[in-house]
Amino acid sequence: MPKQDVLPTIIDIEASGFGRGSYPIEIGVALADGSTHCFIICPDKSWTHWDASAESVHGIPRHTLCDLGSSPVQVAAELNRLLKGTTVYSDAWSYDLAWLGKLYDVAAMPQLYRLETTRKLITEEQSEVWHPTKEQVINDLKLKRHRASTDALIIQETLKRMLSQAS
Repeated sequence: MPKQDVLPTIIDIEASGFGRGSYPIEIGVALADGSTHCFIICPDKSWTHWDASAESVHGIPRHTLCDLGSSPVQVAAELNRLLKGTTVYSDAWSYDLAWLGKLYDVAAMPQLYRLETTRKLITEEQSEVWHPTKEQVINDLKLKRHRASTDALIIQETLKRMLSQAS
């Protein structure tokens, strides 16, 4: 667990779908210093799955990825530069682990940081109030956009509030 006075680094991933064949399309990171980074990924030619219901959640049309996205190699390299040697936390660990694996596989490079679940940072009692705390953060920060960097910031602020209440 990170020291209480240091914010955990959070990663959030939007994907082309919810299941088999899906791949990462946007990765957001909220760093320990509170800064955020967002990467839109141009799909690799082998990534063809597209789920309209996932698009209705994240709101990113496939053509936007192709027009504005960076290559998987560029995104993987930039994530490694930003996160090398650190532990990064996700509230959707199993999905994000699979999507990061897909990104680094197609980029043909190792992932240089460790991914852990946010559940490791909070107690069972805190997990019971996670959702109401998160909703309060969304209301307080007025962050409605369901995008990766915004979601990472919301998760980070939710953890900050929970960890400060515990100390």
